[in-house]
Amino acid sequence: MTQPTPTDTFVRHRNLLFTVAYEMLGSAADAEDVLQDTWLRWADLGAEAHAQVRDQRAYLVRITTRLALNRMRTNARRRESYVGPWLPEPLLTTPDVAEDVELADSVSTAMLVVLDTLPPTERAVFVLREVFDVGYDEIAAAVDKSPAAVRQIAHRAREHVDERRPHGRQATPSQREEVVARFLGATATGDLQSLMDVLAPDVVLLTDGGGVKKAALRPILGRDKVLRFLDAVAPEQGLDAAVVEVNGAPAFRITVDGELDAVGSLLVEDGLVTGIYFVRNPAKLARLDEAVALTR
Repeated sequence: MTQPTPTDTFVRHRNLLFTVAYEMLGSAADAEDVLQDTWLRWADLGAEAHAQVRDQRAYLVRITTRLALNRMRTNARRRESYVGPWLPEPLLTTPDVAEDVELADSVSTAMLVVLDTLPPTERAVFVLREVFDVGYDEIAAAVDKSPAAVRQIAHRAREHVDERRPHGRQATPSQREEVVARFLGATATGDLQSLMDVLAPDVVLLTDGGGVKKAALRPILGRDKVLRFLDAVAPEQGLDAAVVEVNGAPAFRITVDGELDAVGSLLVEDGLVTGIYFVRNPAKLARLDEAVALTR
């Protein structure tokens, strides 16, 4: 029987490795760079070394984690000069992502925003343990910590995420799609009453223009302020919105005069919109032509 080549092995696990890197970084561009470096390190091992790797999947995840950690630390310094709120790069995803409820939750915009509040090592440990169910010993090897330290880090990260993650009753995909449609309909027609009916009183709006496109420089809190902002920025004509599957959930892409202007995601809890996320930074809107396969 022919043994799989290093290329075969990498290709077989590529979607998993991309998902690991993306959940750690919140950026498809950075995740692709990490995968490229992972491949180079894997290919450079040589045939004899490949044959000695007992668990090639775990080995590749370990390389990806280390490279992603390095990138996270570099990005943390760059983030200090980022203009306005930073939101993850939206990904057009395949229908099977939404069917895996845990995976869809882990790559949702709301969760990635929460994960972005974790220090790099805590985020890496949380992602590997909670999303991909990697053992403590293997995580320890990936982050250069002892298994006992990794257990403590995982506990601390879980507490941090639990304090900040959404606590309302999460909508089903069909319920979320209905709310998205109602939200778009109300904004398109300027029907403020219908929009009020779909927004929670304590709704939060985040807009990411990256200093390139106009966006609010701080979160906008509360239904009345959010309504005033949406009414102020809505173009009088030329706007078109379409529902798309982004990060495992129904979202919408907005074009103005035929050009992609923004991607919007909603956090829906107890039937109401509690979080609105608009990405307008053009650098984060470059990968919305083809769905990305994510997997655990």
